Order: sequence, then structure tokens, then C-alpha cells
Amino acid sequence: MTGVRRVARWGLWGGGALVLLAAVLIGIDVLMRKFLNRSIGGADELAGYALAIGTAWSLGAALLDRAHIRIDSLYVLFPQRLRLALDAAAILLLVGFFALTAWHGLGVVSQSWISSSRSQSALETPTVIPQALWIAGLAGFVIVGALLLLQAARLALAGDLNAAARLISTRSAAEEVEDEIRDLKDRQGRGQDRGL
Repeated sequence: MTGVRRVARWGLWGGGALVLLAAVLIGIDVLMRKFLNRSIGGADELAGYALAIGTAWSLGAALLDRAHIRIDSLYVLFPQRLRLALDAAAILLLVGFFALTAWHGLGVVSQSWISSSRSQSALETPTVIPQALWIAGLAGFVIVGALLLLQAARLALAGDLNAAARLISTRSAAEEVEDEIRDLKDRQGRGQDRGL
């Protein structure tokens, strides 16, 4: 899982960089429209591509960090085995949905490739490029989800329910507090190392 986490983290950083670049591009476009009465042609199109691709490539890291939002009002009242079963079902459904989306998206990419489709903007972007990058991100998420479920099942079958829960369960309030305290100590330690 260490290698999977490393690749997912790269996807997260790459996806975040794309979204940041899209925000900068839109900001520049807005300023140019306001002060120069000109526009960057296709800025909104590029931002849309960046948002779709960046999100898809970030999904795996969010799954590994247990950052996807779930409503857990009654969840905390259930016994651990039932919670773990619900967690596995939730991840299975989430990954299944994106697998289905990626499968149908492959048909769209294939059609774009065959027909040499281009966007209807001034950029005339070959649509197969952003579509293929988006599908690759979704496929990566599906692979990460499948590996995570397999690892959690292996741990649960070995009787280590706590370790399985740490992989796929929602983060408890106590875990959130522990992470915040650990981050604070890390920042303080780095500040002391720099002489601050």
C-alpha cells in the first residue's frame, strides 16, 4: 500500500496544481476583461478540463486519507463489525459508481478518437486528450479503491478489525483531534528547527 499511497499523493499534487493553474488563468482572464477589454480565448474551457482532470486524479488520495464525506449520524452507535461491513459496502458502491462512469467514459473517448472530435471553441482542442486524462484518473481511483478493499478484507479475515477500520472507516472525532495535534507539533518542531 505504500507505493499506492505514493502514486495517489502524486495524483493529488498534480490535480491540485491543475486546479490552481485554472484559478490563476481565470483570474488573469477576469483582470484582462476588466482593464484591457480583452480576453484569453478558451480560459473557461481549459479551466473546465483542469477541474475534471484534477478532481479525478485526486480521488484516490482522498479515499486513502478517508477524506470523502459520509453522513455518520447513526453509524457511531453500531457495533464495530456492522460499521466495518457498512464501510466496505460504501466504498464498494463508490468505487463501483466510478468504475461504471469510467467504463461509459471509455466509449466517449473512443468515439472522440474515431471521429477526431474537437472542442467548439477558438482553441479547437482535440477532445480525446482531456477525456483520456480524465478517464485515466478515474481508472486510477478504481484501482486504488479495489486494492484498499482487498487490503481491508485481508486484515478483517485475519481478525484485525481495528486495522481494517483504520483503512476504510470514517475518521472519528478523536482521530481528527489526534491528527490536528500531531500536525501542530510537527509545525512547531519545524519552526524550532528554523530558529523561529
